[in-house]
Amino acid sequence: MDPYIVVLAGFGVVVLLTAWLPMVLKELPISLPIFCVALGAAIFALPNVPGVAPHPQDHLKLTERLTELVVIVALMGAGLKLDRPLAWATCQLTWRLLGIAMPLTIAALALLGTWLLGLGAAAAILLAASLAPTDPVLASDVQVGPPGGGKEDEVRFTLTAEAGLNDGLAFPFVNLGIALALASQTHQPWFWQWVAFDVFWKLSIGVLMGWLVGRTLGWLTFRLPNRAELSRTGDGFVALGITAVSYGLTEMVNGYGFLAVFVSAIAFRAVERNHAYHEKLHDFTEQLERLLMMVLLVIFGGSIASGGLFETLSWSVVLFALLAIFLIRPLVGWISLAGSPQSNDEKAVIAFFGIRGLGSAYYLAYGLGHAPFEAPHLLWSAIGLVVLISVVLHGATVTPTMRYLDRRRQRYARGTDPARN
Repeated sequence: MDPYIVVLAGFGVVVLLTAWLPMVLKELPISLPIFCVALGAAIFALPNVPGVAPHPQDHLKLTERLTELVVIVALMGAGLKLDRPLAWATCQLTWRLLGIAMPLTIAALALLGTWLLGLGAAAAILLAASLAPTDPVLASDVQVGPPGGGKEDEVRFTLTAEAGLNDGLAFPFVNLGIALALASQTHQPWFWQWVAFDVFWKLSIGVLMGWLVGRTLGWLTFRLPNRAELSRTGDGFVALGITAVSYGLTEMVNGYGFLAVFVSAIAFRAVERNHAYHEKLHDFTEQLERLLMMVLLVIFGGSIASGGLFETLSWSVVLFALLAIFLIRPLVGWISLAGSPQSNDEKAVIAFFGIRGLGSAYYLAYGLGHAPFEAPHLLWSAIGLVVLISVVLHGATVTPTMRYLDRRRQRYARGTDPARN
């Protein structure tokens, strides 16, 4: 049997499931990512299936590019969702998570990587930086609703804004690991170049380019005379063009493209915040994101079943993953939110839902492709296990948790919540 025909038929099934499954799974305690991973594991566990699910280490550049694509599409979708302006006064919880929780998470995970996994400083920092950002792809169930949908409470807004921003802010720490790995080979000074270029320049250029691209394309879309008003096209795939332009131009001038994509979506939305066209752009982005996510998670499940992703799995790796999910993120998230006016329930949910996913795979593939690191298969096993636990745990708990918060918020608004008194 021709493997191409099998792959083509399988892709068709994935496309159909992309459209149908969200409705089927809506009332069940199982998320779309859980189903995709299980489907991939089941398919590639079957005997006589054409082809073998590859280990990501054997195809670093392909892994990097595929995960890069789905992340930037998800970042555009996350930015277009936000009805509230992203300002200092309106995003206090998000800034706490970015400025306090994220650095503490990286430090704690790096120490765990050294202590439990026996990694050197460079590999431990790369692993920690890859796992630090929450994932905009798999976190859609805890994010705000479509543009103008009105479903933008503090918990959903905070988790959406965090997922949009911390993917770009993790990059300096990934580059720190790369700099340490290269310095161990060349013994050349690296610190001040890392601070000046990887931290200040790339972050600044990412924000600036994202703002310029978003504002410019927003003006062209909404501010031209009525006869030439580009928003009248109604084409949702324009969102993909904005994504590619903002990412590509920023990378050309050595800025952080992830950061630029999210900022460009925010800036584009701000030009005409309540225009109906934003919903069409968001809908297209969401559909494309869901399709790409399903394909990659099916491959992820296959790499677990037959690609040897967990070939270096050990009790120390299992303990590392459990501590990362159940201790590190909830603890540092809670610490970062101390003193905020939110209820303890809301702070607990924000701290708990630090979802890890395809962004972590991107960062690890990027780092391993730019410098020599020790024990790459061990790093992949650790990343893979954390992502798998996150997919299952957060996917199974997100729906009942968010419904509980919604009901509690409604009771509070009616004055019937005991916590109000």
